[in-house]
Amino acid sequence: MRSRSLTAALFASPWTVSFAVFWAFPLLYSLWMGFTDYQLLSPHPPRFIGLDNYRALFSDADFISSLKNTFIFVLGTIPVSTIVSLCLALLVNREFKGRGFFRSAYFMPWVTSMVVVALIFTNLFERGGYIAMLARMAGLEPPVNGFLYDRSTALYSIMAMDVWMAAGYYMLIFLAGLKAIPDELYEAAEIAGASAWRQFVSITLPMLRPVALFIVVINSIKSFQVFVEIFVMTKGRFDTSTVVYFVYETGLQTQFKFGYASAAAYVLFLIIGVFSILQFVLMRRKEPVW
Repeated sequence: MRSRSLTAALFASPWTVSFAVFWAFPLLYSLWMGFTDYQLLSPHPPRFIGLDNYRALFSDADFISSLKNTFIFVLGTIPVSTIVSLCLALLVNREFKGRGFFRSAYFMPWVTSMVVVALIFTNLFERGGYIAMLARMAGLEPPVNGFLYDRSTALYSIMAMDVWMAAGYYMLIFLAGLKAIPDELYEAAEIAGASAWRQFVSITLPMLRPVALFIVVINSIKSFQVFVEIFVMTKGRFDTSTVVYFVYETGLQTQFKFGYASAAAYVLFLIIGVFSILQFVLMRRKEPVW
């Protein structure tokens, strides 16, 4: 018995060691740094300062601005990407010629590198890019210096790209949910004379609610941590900095304030945790009976 336990412990040890070294230790160490004045380039050792970093964050205009932008990004992209992906799933769930091609085409952005997509869209959003040209054809006047160089459009342009990229992935999840709905429900509704819209409202939407809530949860966690798009497309300029970019800039790019950046990261951690718990509570209370 002891030999079997030892063998099991040996097999589990690679995962245990990697978890302790690459997850648990950095997590606890960064938590400790958040309560210190740790600066990488300072000749003095880190000093415990309690909650001073957290108090300073909420009087820091840059952090407040990045927090506001993060919430705009999350609250703006989640409903749009959920609705767009649901519409795409309903479209490709029907029988038509070329359906396989459209499924692949919609999913393709998700498997493409975010850096590549961001660089492509940076060119599209340029002053003389295709999106500016389409805006003029629609009778709109695009920003003089391009969409990414104007405070009124920069963040929303990045949000539009994020919706375009993520919609294909969420479409597949919705498609799996649509396939799981029993055909008998639709057959009974047709016999009862229910219209297509009535079937959608009374059958499709209620049955897809757990899938939709799952998509909202994973999408919100992803959106709260948006970074690559901001880094590649604007470098946080033109009022596009988010919390993760603030952490990167404060801790690793310019100021090397590890303690201050760790505190900002843990504020975001708490926000994501509260947001996720609220969504799970909502999911548990309103889960339909299948």
